[in-house]
Amino acid sequence: QDGDLKFPLESVKKLKELMDGNRNLNPRMMVPMASYSPCQEKHLPEEFRPVCKREDAPMIFRRLSLAAEDDLCEICANAACAGCF
Repeated sequence: QDGDLKFPLESVKKLKELMDGNRNLNPRMMVPMASYSPCQEKHLPEEFRPVCKREDAPMIFRRLSLAAEDDLCEICANAACAGCF
């Protein structure tokens, strides 16, 4: 979930894979991650297509990708959490 937008966890994991795959390109050819948007990716799950029409799409995708990190425990991934470190 990002604000009022909700997506299936499996789709968010696929988004993360797409975004992580973009990091493996030639560094001189890369777009900064803050402005990267996977909207041109042919394998982008269909539920993300409406997000591509928004100005804040790169930030939404970045936040969703961060939420899918494997090393975040469920408590720490919760924004209301005071932390578990």
